[in-house]
Amino acid sequence: MTNISIQSLSAYLDDQLNHSKIPDYDQACNGLQLENSTPVKKLVSAVDASLPVIQKAIDAKANMLLVHHGLFWQSITPLTGVNYKKIKLALDNNLAIYSSHIPLDIHPIWGNNSLLARQLGLDIHSAEPFFDFKGIQLGLKFQVNLNRDYLNQQLISLLGDRVHYCAGGSKTIKTLGIITGGAGSEVSAIAKQGIDTFITGEGPHWSYPLAEELGVNLFYGGHYATETFGVKALGQHIQEKFSLNHTFIDHPTGL
Repeated sequence: MTNISIQSLSAYLDDQLNHSKIPDYDQACNGLQLENSTPVKKLVSAVDASLPVIQKAIDAKANMLLVHHGLFWQSITPLTGVNYKKIKLALDNNLAIYSSHIPLDIHPIWGNNSLLARQLGLDIHSAEPFFDFKGIQLGLKFQVNLNRDYLNQQLISLLGDRVHYCAGGSKTIKTLGIITGGAGSEVSAIAKQGIDTFITGEGPHWSYPLAEELGVNLFYGGHYATETFGVKALGQHIQEKFSLNHTFIDHPTGL
């Protein structure tokens, strides 16, 4: 087992995920969010750094938690109530917390978009990045020839029976776009880029009727479900590279 500190492992991940160059929402705070004082012995990964997940990480005797959605999603938050409980619980149990949001979404190897595309059998080498966000491209676009119902069955087999879709476009898919997470509200901008079928995690109610009006097939695979791929793959990479024990904590939100 490699004797590596959380600071050294975090520096490695920051470099691999290109945290210094990839923009994100101001509140994301990518990287090491809470450090610890001993070498990393056991790593767990999860989608969210919620109180139940932190407790599960401690129960698993982990001292590092890797997440996609970190501790901080508001500007200045007093350490009271549940915020105090999360921080105190982690500190009392020497649990470090590391988070990567958009950098993990778009990573070519461990990214949620790339991994979902690969699971669907799409040729990742033919992917065209699309959808600008602060100078980077959030999604992947593919030229395909797929049946809409077949794609739906593929998604159900990968993500579970919560997959829901708006059959607003043609049954034969020609241009497929993928942005995992909560990009359903961008359906109008997506349609303007020539995409006839869009896979994302979730969207507001109005995104469904709008997709119908715009002639777009809009698949909602679940915000949580579409963003499990990245932390699992990155955790596996850390296990193999640094000889650390890794497990994934599944704590679905159903959304």
